[in-house]
Amino acid sequence: MFGMLSVLAELQCELIVANTMDGLASARARGRVGGRRPRLSSEQAALAQQLYGAREKTVQQIAELFGVPRSTVYGHLDRDKTVPRQSKKATVTKP
Repeated sequence: MFGMLSVLAELQCELIVANTMDGLASARARGRVGGRRPRLSSEQAALAQQLYGAREKTVQQIAELFGVPRSTVYGHLDRDKTVPRQSKKATVTKP
């Protein structure tokens, strides 16, 4: 009895997976892409990169400018073009 139920459950799972894959393939054929839309447009992301790269504004100021959290700004910054900032604290070296 339990063997038959497990076979039916496995069949149902395979059907769900197959239908999901067919639906995703159909959506891709219609030009749809999955995922969430970015909060910043490509122009805004380029401006954020320019402001941060020129050290004109901090990430917090850029985030307030666009009305998004700092993590969103960090997600749009290009890590290859971005130089990490040094902390404002003076480093003291002991002799």
